Order: sequence, then structure tokens, then C-alpha cells
Amino acid sequence: MQGFKNSIPTEVKTAYLNQLLKVGFDTLDFGSFVSPKAVPQMADTEAVLRGLDLAGTQTKLLAIVANLRGAKQAAAFDAIKYIGFPLSVSEIFQQRNTNKTVTEALAEVAEIQNSIFPKGKTLVGYLSMAFGNPYGEPHNPETVAELTRKVADLGVTIIAPSDTVGSATPAGIRALFGQLIPAFPGIEFGAHLHSTPHTAIEKIAAAFEAGCRRFDGAVRGFGGCPMAEDELTGNIPTEQIIAYLQSQSIDLQLDMDAFREAWQLAAEVFGV
Repeated sequence: MQGFKNSIPTEVKTAYLNQLLKVGFDTLDFGSFVSPKAVPQMADTEAVLRGLDLAGTQTKLLAIVANLRGAKQAAAFDAIKYIGFPLSVSEIFQQRNTNKTVTEALAEVAEIQNSIFPKGKTLVGYLSMAFGNPYGEPHNPETVAELTRKVADLGVTIIAPSDTVGSATPAGIRALFGQLIPAFPGIEFGAHLHSTPHTAIEKIAAAFEAGCRRFDGAVRGFGGCPMAEDELTGNIPTEQIIAYLQSQSIDLQLDMDAFREAWQLAAEVFGV
């Protein structure tokens, strides 16, 4: 929702997220503790959290932060299990996204990890621009592996390479996960992919075939990165992830009736 131009009322966000909590996903990215001036849509994250019905759900909540202050805010809530931080393989994107160099952002990751780990929270490190970028900076799987090593050395155990602007190809996805997963057996790798509607399945398949088992999705593919050049490029649709994994005979243990209700509700929330 963060890039959606129209303000979504708190009660609408809460109702939508409560429906998603009924589905049985492992994790729900429900909000962000960031500057309300920078991301006005996320200014009511605390109010949304108070309205979530967590009774009977095994789904864990994840909140995104951009700095140590946001991490401390998020860590103060017992209901939040995961705290996500956007690190970048690209110096240019890191500066644009968080006004820091990659070195400065790594230092902040260390501070966040030291702050939230004693409180029982798990840091999720997102590596944006992991599959290439539009800035012409040097990039290859070894570059991503080097940054992964630095993040892993800080004690982070979940790392999600991110296809920020939809530039990844199936071959590139296989190559990256094919290198990272064997090299870092103690890391749970996730795939945060963006795509056009017609290229989602081949990207999901490439990551799965390379050994990835943690996937980020958004119902109907809403959202994405405003820096993507193609306006059709957005988040991977959750329904396509589900369909692909079911085709691989994986029992996801999801309540599909609840998901279909969430899918319909998403159209209302985003005015489609």
C-alpha cells in the first residue's frame, strides 16, 4: 500500500489484513515504521496493529523499518515477530532509498540486530537491486554474495534478494540462488521478485528450482517499486505463487476460501 496515491482509511487496511490473517500464510508484512512525511500511507501503522485480530492465527507479523529508531518502535510490540530492513547492492539506490551509503546502512543493520535480537525479534534483510539495476553499476552474483556474507556475519539469518525494478531474468534468478543457497547453508533465502503479469510464473519457477522456499507476494500483484520503468511491473501476485507451488504438489495448508475472499476484497481496497 505504501506507494498507493490515495489514502486508505485505517479501518479498511485493518479489515483487509484481518482477512489475510485468516488464510494461514507464514508471514504477513502488515506495515512500516517509517517517517510519515516520507511515506504518509504508513503513518497509521500502530493503529492498524491495534486493530488486528491475532487470535487463532499462526501467521507472524513483519514490519518494515528504514532506521534504528523505526526498529526500536517495531520491537516494542510483542505481536511483531519479524523486522525488515532494505539494504541495497546498489550505492545509488541505497542513497535514494535511505539517504545512506551501503557501508552506513550495514552499520545500521548491526545496530538494529543488536537492539532487536535480545527482544526475541528476527531481522529480515532485503537486498534490493540484487538482480541488476538501471544505473550501470558493476553487478554480478559475486557482488551479491559479498554483501550477503557481510549481512550474515552480523547474525542475520533471513535474507531476501530483491528484484527491485523487475530486471531479473529466469536465468539470472537461477544463477544467483544457485550460488547463494549452497554457499550459505545457515541462511533462509527469500525471493522478493517484481515482474509484469506475464513473466511472474517463470520467475517463481526459476527461484523454486534453484532451491528457494520463501516467497514474497502481494494479492493481485498490487504495489511494487515506483522506480520501475515499466508501469506494468509490480509485486509478484500471491495467487500466482500459490498456483505454481500447488502445481508442484506442495500442500500449503492455506484456507483457499479465505484467500478468495481476500482476493475479492483487494479489488475493493485498491479501487479496481
